[in-house]
Amino acid sequence: MQIRPILSALRRHRLAAMLIGLEIALACAVLCNACFLIANRVRDMHIQSGVDEASLASLTISGYEDRQSVDVNARVTAGLRAIPGVQSVSVLNSIPFGERRGSMGITTDAEGLHRGGVIEFYLGGPGSAEALGFHLVAGRALQAEDYQSFSGLMPSFAPVLVTRELAEHLWPGEDPLGKSIWSKPLHYQVVGVIDRLVVPAPALWGAGTGGWSAFLPAQPGPGLSGSYLIKAAPADIRRVLRDARETIAKVAPDAVLDLQGTQTIGDLRESFFQQDRTMTGILVAVIASLLLVTALGIVGLASFWVQQRRKQIGIRRAIGATRQDILSYFQTENFLIVSGGILVGMVLAFGLNLALMKFYELPRLPLYYLPMGAVSLWLLGQLAVLGPALRAAAVPPVVATRSV
Repeated sequence: MQIRPILSALRRHRLAAMLIGLEIALACAVLCNACFLIANRVRDMHIQSGVDEASLASLTISGYEDRQSVDVNARVTAGLRAIPGVQSVSVLNSIPFGERRGSMGITTDAEGLHRGGVIEFYLGGPGSAEALGFHLVAGRALQAEDYQSFSGLMPSFAPVLVTRELAEHLWPGEDPLGKSIWSKPLHYQVVGVIDRLVVPAPALWGAGTGGWSAFLPAQPGPGLSGSYLIKAAPADIRRVLRDARETIAKVAPDAVLDLQGTQTIGDLRESFFQQDRTMTGILVAVIASLLLVTALGIVGLASFWVQQRRKQIGIRRAIGATRQDILSYFQTENFLIVSGGILVGMVLAFGLNLALMKFYELPRLPLYYLPMGAVSLWLLGQLAVLGPALRAAAVPPVVATRSV
């Protein structure tokens, strides 16, 4: 089929073709960026925490003074350990998908010249590392003597476990064992590397920083109290947590139970990503609505052109054009309009992505989203024009030429 007659016909219907092209361009820009946002949110929702989520629950209390922390820790841990089905109870300042309580900027030198960014310190008492269940890939496990008492917010010097992701960020291509982390006046030495341990709020950190975590051993006390990690069999964990809420009312009646922070890790994950699931649903609805409107626009325009060109179609049929020729004409015409809209839409897609990067700190749109969006819109255009094109191909020559 020759393209020149199609282009000549489009020039005579320039305004209508431009409107459909702009609609396609807008659909391309929104489709590429919306799919990119959906993919990022789905990836975030399926992030691996690195801990034994199915067996863990967090319990948080407040409302007591620092001088009572040792006594409160003793009463609470003893009461929770007495619950049938409890495998372990330990004190831990933060938990994956919970509140951030140990975020701190670090350097890799004592002078503070080589900044390492902001990382999350999990400050845990004896038994907490084992309860979390993360996997040690290098170095040694923590020993009993590593858990020492401290004053202030964190120990001033201690051995530390870092994640593989953090180690690669701080010392790319080097052995992290024996290296130091500084946050004056705090100084920690790396004794082990763990495979994975996400920060408490991974989706709120920058891209590629969700695993910048370190585990710091410490004895419970004024700086480490009120937040407890409970481990039980996956089948028992919900029942154990219900019993734990009742136990707190008995062993620590002067404390206030934080219901938001007293959940299983699975429930904390569900709560944390609730907004992401809602936003994903909204974006899917936006994409579906936009594609529907675009398809209806193509159908409406093609149907209008078929009605206007009945005489032209009949003449072509009378001089030998087949049904397939008429069908191909409208499909090719649609392909050219959609292609022009896609070219403009790709530019708009990058512009929209730059705005999202500037105001919402999103990563750059990967190039492979553009051909994926283009193929989707080409298929949509061909499906949308198929009905009007088939009706055009079905026009009998004798009916179309009676008025000639």
